[in-house]
Amino acid sequence: MNRSKIILIILLILVSLRLQSAFLLIPMDQTQSNHLKAYGIAFWVLQQDVEISWLLNYKGGSYLIPYHERIEKECRLRNVSFQVLADVQAGSILSTIADPSANMDEMKMHRVPRIAVYSPKNKLPWDDAVTLVLTYAEIPYDVIYDDEVLDGVLPTYDWLHLHHEDFTGQYGKFWARYRHFPWYQDDVRIQEEAAARRGFKKVSQLKLAVTHKIREFVAGGGYLFAMCSATDSYDVSLAAEGLDICDVMFDGDPIRQGDPNRLNYHNCFAFTDFTVVTNPQQYEISDIDVTEYRPRSINQTNDYFSLFEFSAKWDPVPSMLTQNHETVIRGFMGQTTAFNKDLVKSNVVILGDNRAFNEDRYIHGTFGNGFWTFYGGHDPEDYQHLVGDPPTELDMYPNSPGYRLILNNVLFPAAKKKKQKT
Repeated sequence: MNRSKIILIILLILVSLRLQSAFLLIPMDQTQSNHLKAYGIAFWVLQQDVEISWLLNYKGGSYLIPYHERIEKECRLRNVSFQVLADVQAGSILSTIADPSANMDEMKMHRVPRIAVYSPKNKLPWDDAVTLVLTYAEIPYDVIYDDEVLDGVLPTYDWLHLHHEDFTGQYGKFWARYRHFPWYQDDVRIQEEAAARRGFKKVSQLKLAVTHKIREFVAGGGYLFAMCSATDSYDVSLAAEGLDICDVMFDGDPIRQGDPNRLNYHNCFAFTDFTVVTNPQQYEISDIDVTEYRPRSINQTNDYFSLFEFSAKWDPVPSMLTQNHETVIRGFMGQTTAFNKDLVKSNVVILGDNRAFNEDRYIHGTFGNGFWTFYGGHDPEDYQHLVGDPPTELDMYPNSPGYRLILNNVLFPAAKKKKQKT
């Protein structure tokens, strides 16, 4: 047989194999070259009106997608690892997953989540991990702030992230250290002008109105995700409704006597029985956060938290939110680093914690018809991100398990499943 015939036979075999290749598998275990951009591929596929199977607990939460040459090309362009599978191979995987004894499940994703990030329009000297990873993964989002929220735009979105924020009206408690800095003074001026423009006497009242709109969004079926100070300050704002817990340098008058002891914890999503920090010199909003109370022995070398394992078939929501190629995640600090276990409500689902230090790091719950997730810390790949530090270069961390938890939440609204009781 001459050389040209051999080449022709090989080409025919390859074509035959490709015709039988009906699926594309994006593995999310240790074999994946770029976990973060893989989420962007999944989002892009949904934008093409193609349904995706999210394979919970199969190779780190892999994606099974109907094969198309365009999808393969996009994976190559973004350096995302993939495997081309024939029908029989994909069928074998799905049969394995469907086995009642296997802690795995197939979750269908068929809609493109509309994403909003609540973030100030003025530039502040820190970056936000969520916007960094959304941009890196090439997932589109809109930036909204107080005016848009109060104007009623939230129902047009599926998913809302709360940027590093202080919903108590105390400007992040930065007064003690940064009150003479131009960026701090500009932020105070802009916030006060916004409050006056909307008819509020104080910034705390403006922020309370915003928290109410966000609560309505979640009750109506929205998905809320918050990190760092946005987590505890959101609940503190709700608990302090009708009270004055801000000192004179924040709102022009002293704290009303007795108000810090009249908090209504029933209003809160996640926390209860906490105490607000009224000292303006202290860089802390409440004792929900453990940053100032952690043992001095905790440092970057021994700070970790563990993800819980859930039943994929019976608890698909927490299973989706904890998909990862690692189950022990390196800790990272923030203004709100982690949550005191003793102050977390009993009906909250703990997704990740450090029991040795009595800390919850990653928690989840429901409110009305919607869901919320709080994630402690500021930047999963910058242990102690300080004011003025440069943004993290995610090209250096394409397989970050800490950032993966953020992106699990971004894809969560794409999957339709009955709400689980928590």
